[in-house]
Amino acid sequence: MKTGEIMRRKLAAGNWKMNGLKAALSELDGMEAAAQGASEVLICPPATLVAAAAQTAKGIAIGGQDCHANASGAHTGDISAPMLADAGATYVILGHSERRTDHDEHDEHVRAKCKSAWQAGLNVVLCVGESLAEREAQNTLDIIGGQLAGSVPDGATGHNLVIAYEPIWAIGTGKVPTTDQIGEVHDFMRARLEKRFGEGVGRSVRLLYGGSVKPGNATEIFAVSNVDGALVGGASLKAADFVPIIEALNASAG
Repeated sequence: MKTGEIMRRKLAAGNWKMNGLKAALSELDGMEAAAQGASEVLICPPATLVAAAAQTAKGIAIGGQDCHANASGAHTGDISAPMLADAGATYVILGHSERRTDHDEHDEHVRAKCKSAWQAGLNVVLCVGESLAEREAQNTLDIIGGQLAGSVPDGATGHNLVIAYEPIWAIGTGKVPTTDQIGEVHDFMRARLEKRFGEGVGRSVRLLYGGSVKPGNATEIFAVSNVDGALVGGASLKAADFVPIIEALNASAG
C-alpha cells in the first residue's frame, strides 16, 4: 500500500435477484468459513428471506435488493429502508440496471432512495453501467459520470456508500470487459469521487465490478486498479461457486 493511501476492506457481494426459497439459506452455511477471511461478504437475498438470513447468517452481512424512497405510506408491494433495517439488513442495492430498465428508474429516483436508505442507517451499493450501444459509441465514461452525478446524493462517505460498476452488456451474458476497460472505468470513478467529495472520502469509497464474475476470472479482475471487490449475480447462489470468488478476493487483500 502506498504512503497516504486509505485501506479499503474488500467486499464480495452476492445479489440473488428473484431467486431463492427457504431451503436456499442453507447455502450461507457453506460460505461462512470463507467469510472469516480478510474480505467482507454480503448476500442480498429476495425480500422474503432477508429476516431469516439475518437471523441465521454468521459473519455474513445481509442486504436488500431495493427500497422505496419513502419511509412508509400507501405504496402497495414496496419495501422501505426502515423495514429492511428492521428485518436485520445492513445494506441495500440501489440503481441496478434491471431496476432502471424494468421499472423505469432514473437517476433522480435512485438518488431519493439513497437518501432514504442512509436515513435508515443502511449502507448503499449503488450500481452504474452502460449498455452495449453506449459502449460501442464510446460513450461509456460520459454515461458513468452522469449516473454518478445524478444518482449519488451529497453526504457520501466510505462508510455509507459502495459503487458497483456493472456494464449492462456483461450481466448474465458471459461477456466480460477487458481488464484495461474495467480499469479505465474504475480509475475514472475514483477520480470523479475524489473531485466531488474530496480526496479522503473519494479514496475511501469501495468500487466493485459486476458482470459475469466467475471463479475462473475473479483473480484477474481483482488485480485491476481500484477494483475493491465484486457484485456477483448467478455465481453467488451456490456456495460452491461463490466461495472460490471470496477466496480469490481474500488472496488479493493480502
